[in-house]
Amino acid sequence: MKKVLWIIGALAVLVLVAFWGIRSYTKSASPEATAEINQNGVYVKVEYCQPYKKGRKIFGGIVPYGQVWRTGANEATIITLDQNVTVAGQPLDEGEYSLWTIPSEGNWIVIFNRETGQWGTDYDQTKDVLRVPVLARKRNAVAEQFYISFAPQSGGTDMMLVWDNTEAVVPIRVRENQ
Repeated sequence: MKKVLWIIGALAVLVLVAFWGIRSYTKSASPEATAEINQNGVYVKVEYCQPYKKGRKIFGGIVPYGQVWRTGANEATIITLDQNVTVAGQPLDEGEYSLWTIPSEGNWIVIFNRETGQWGTDYDQTKDVLRVPVLARKRNAVAEQFYISFAPQSGGTDMMLVWDNTEAVVPIRVRENQ
């Protein structure tokens, strides 16, 4: 019996060490980042991981058109809103959501999903709270690493999803008459 317990304990330690090793490796290839804004009456925080281009074709390549993308790497991207807002003109209540997108050659679909904490490829459409179309446009400069930033606007902000030669613009505004 002691031998069996010792073997189970050794296997548990081995699994934990392997898990932390793999996690460290993936985080070094796509480091964690936070984008945050608290301006013009709106607070938004996004926690995500930043993959690199590495000479690959990004949109329409490793990120296929017309399919749900985790909008980053590793775990699902998390967006936190501290008040009710509109996103591309549609209402979204304050809270924490996982953030997904469906890229296309034209406009994108941005998805706010109530499930959080999952690995970035574990997407459950039945938990979607909001799906909105947003403008995606070509950039002259190429972004080697995916990043999220904010451009303050009257009554809110535009959240910019930027990678390779593409940026998607997600308008977020404070919702009036909450």
